[in-house]
Amino acid sequence: MKERHEILFNQLASYRNTTLSLLKDVTAEDAEIIPNKFNNNIRWNMGHIYLDQYLWIETQTKERINVPSEFNSWFGYGTSPTSFTSKTPSYEELKVLLENQIEDIKEKYASKLEIKYSPTEMGMNTIEQVLIRTIFHEGIHFQTILNLKKLIK
Repeated sequence: MKERHEILFNQLASYRNTTLSLLKDVTAEDAEIIPNKFNNNIRWNMGHIYLDQYLWIETQTKERINVPSEFNSWFGYGTSPTSFTSKTPSYEELKVLLENQIEDIKEKYASKLEIKYSPTEMGMNTIEQVLIRTIFHEGIHFQTILNLKKLIK
């Protein structure tokens, strides 16, 4: 693997660990609270981070990612916890999914990072480029989780 790809996966893992560290003192009950003026909760943000990373890979490669289709109705852009069902992953299940995601992506896509696909938003045409974009996206939701924690703790 090229050095820059190793660095990318190290960054993805580091930022994900930072997000997971933020959740250490959050209970399952805390994760369900939707404060005034917010549309979602910590659990929704966790699922959204997870879904977004795979959706960008799927959008880039046009290959179906092994994420249940219901994730879009629970955690997709514009959804809210009001769409959760008894099948929606729990807070604890989402933590495990987030803990394992980066290694899963590395295993499946490390050898495909530089394959050129049709350009997507902002001209991105490789998995490497969309993974860089997902770091920024996770940072946005990290801040949202931090804000939610401040209001509920």
